Amino acid sequence: MKKFWKGVGLLPGLIFTLSAWAQHGFLQQQLRYPMVQMAYHNKDSLLKAEFAAKGLKWPPRYLYIRSFKYDSQLEVWVKSNPEDSFRLFKIYRICALSGTMGPKRMQGDYQVPEGFYYINHFNPRSSYHLSLGLNYPNTSDLLSIQHDSDPGGDIYIHGSCVSRGCIPLTDSQIEELYLLAVYAHDAGQDFIPVHIFPIRFGNPQSENYLSSLNDVNPDARQLWQTLREAYTYFNKAHQLPVIMTDTKGQYVMAVPQPKEIDISQATGGRG
Repeated sequence: MKKFWKGVGLLPGLIFTLSAWAQHGFLQQQLRYPMVQMAYHNKDSLLKAEFAAKGLKWPPRYLYIRSFKYDSQLEVWVKSNPEDSFRLFKIYRICALSGTMGPKRMQGDYQVPEGFYYINHFNPRSSYHLSLGLNYPNTSDLLSIQHDSDPGGDIYIHGSCVSRGCIPLTDSQIEELYLLAVYAHDAGQDFIPVHIFPIRFGNPQSENYLSSLNDVNPDARQLWQTLREAYTYFNKAHQLPVIMTDTKGQYVMAVPQPKEIDISQATGGRG
């Protein structure tokens, strides 16, 4: 097994080619579903026009999503090539929120997770219009919970403006986001990163609120610090930080040194 992975590591171009080939036709597969057909009819031309107005290349090949719980905002960033910097396309208003600040740790706590995730499921037949599933619980979540606890699951970005621990948008908004994600996946982006933050760091009102919770939720302090570092890094570089997980479940951010590694080579980790 070690020999196999070593061999694969020598052929990044081949890996990308096979990945792109595997995803080819994903858009057409999705368009077999009535709800995706409706989203395409309602939004495709509008999205294309918005991209053109903002000087962005259509369709998007790479997508990055940032969600801010307390501020009820979801950002969508796009780019066309791996070496490009991400550019902000749109900010959506999250229309409902359950739980409070802090990570999700058990089934039924109605918490929205916090951390570094990616889209691992496209649901064109969702009960909530359309939905994009996240890889919660990830490695960090599983290592951070009590051994006898059930961390729960089924965390989605979806429509219908209701939340039991998910990230809800309006039906109109999820149609746009779903299409953008389909286009990126169709172009070969296997893992569309979704970073979920407790607040928009740097916003005074949000910072004051988070500070008031330090004594209430001391276990979240380290997580919030790493999330703050990742948020700050992306704001400066417009590239994704490298995120790893240590043996205790804590996220570790590796920041490339400018003199040694070009920041354009930084990619998002799978968590």
